[in-house]
Amino acid sequence: MSNIKILAIESSCDETAAAVIANGREIRSNIINSQIDLHTKYGGVVPELASRKHIENINPVVREALSQAGETFDSIDAVAVTYGPGLVGALLVGVSAAKAIAFAKNKPLIGVNHIEGHVCASLLEHPDLEPPFLCLIVSGGHTNLAVMEDYGKFRILGSTRDDAAGEAFDKVARAIGLGYPGGPKIEAAAKSGDPEAIHFPRGKVDEAPFDFTFSGMKSAVLNYLNQEKMAGREVNTADVAAGFQQAVTDVLTGRAIEAAKQLGEDRIVMAGGVAANGFLRESLERECGRAGIKLYVPSKLLCTDNAAMIGAAAYYHYIRGERADLTLNAVPGLGL
Repeated sequence: MSNIKILAIESSCDETAAAVIANGREIRSNIINSQIDLHTKYGGVVPELASRKHIENINPVVREALSQAGETFDSIDAVAVTYGPGLVGALLVGVSAAKAIAFAKNKPLIGVNHIEGHVCASLLEHPDLEPPFLCLIVSGGHTNLAVMEDYGKFRILGSTRDDAAGEAFDKVARAIGLGYPGGPKIEAAAKSGDPEAIHFPRGKVDEAPFDFTFSGMKSAVLNYLNQEKMAGREVNTADVAAGFQQAVTDVLTGRAIEAAKQLGEDRIVMAGGVAANGFLRESLERECGRAGIKLYVPSKLLCTDNAAMIGAAAYYHYIRGERADLTLNAVPGLGL
C-alpha cells in the first residue's frame, strides 16, 4: 500500500489535536490547540472544562489540519482517533468527531491506544526505526518499561505501582509553589539548584525490579518541606527541584539501562510527555552511550500530546486490515 493518508484526532487530556499522516511516517500537518493557559489558574487539568474546550476546538482544528495538508474529507483514506486512556469526557469528543467523519464520508475508522501513539512518535523522525525495541514510556499518567515486539504489540516489563513520573512532578511542583505544569516548572527551577544538596530516596520494588514507585519520593519531599518549616528554615526551592529531578532521573535511567542489558536490547525508545525533560534526555543519552545502546527520543513537540503520533500508530493497524466500527467508545483506563 502506498500514499495512504490518515486523518488522526487526539483529545485525551487538554490538547485538541488533529494531523494528516502519510504512510505512517510523513507528517503532512500537525495542529495542536493547547488548553494549558486555561488550566494553569486551577493548578491542574479540570476535566469538565477540558471537555467543553475540546467541543469548541475540535472542528476548527480538524479543518486546519486538512487545509494545511492540502487534503479534504474525501481525499483521505481513513480516520484515526485516540480512544483511551485519558479523561473520559475529553476522549468522547474526539471519538464522536472521528465516528461522525467516518460515517458521513464512508471512511475506515481506526481506534488507537494513546500510549502506543507516544511510542510511535519516534517512527515519524527515525525512518530506520522498526520493532522490536525497548520502550521507556514516561508521561503524566503512565510510567512503563515495555518491549514493542511488533507494530501494535507490546510486552510489559514493568509499570508504576502508584504515581506516574509526570504526576509526581506535578504534585511536587505544587508543594514547592511552582504551579502547573509541574515538569517544565521543576526543570526550569532545577537549573539554578544543586542536585546533590538534598538526597531523596530512589524507590524500588524488590520483587519486581522493573516496576516503578514514586509516591515515597514525593512523600520524602513533603516531609522535608514540613521539617524545614517547623524548624523555621527557609526552603531553597531550586535545590528541592534539582534533588527531586535527579532522583526521578536516576530511577528512570537506571531501570531502562538495566532492562536493556538483561534483555540484550541495543535500542531504547523513550516516549511520553516527561521525555521532553532536557535533564532526563541528557542523562539517558549519556548512560546509553556508555552502555553501547542507541537512544531514540522524539523532538519535544512530539513528546507532548499530538495527533501525528496517533496517525503513525494507526497506519500499521490500517495495513493489517484492523478496523473499528461505530460502536467504538472511550476507554479511560485502557491498558497498553
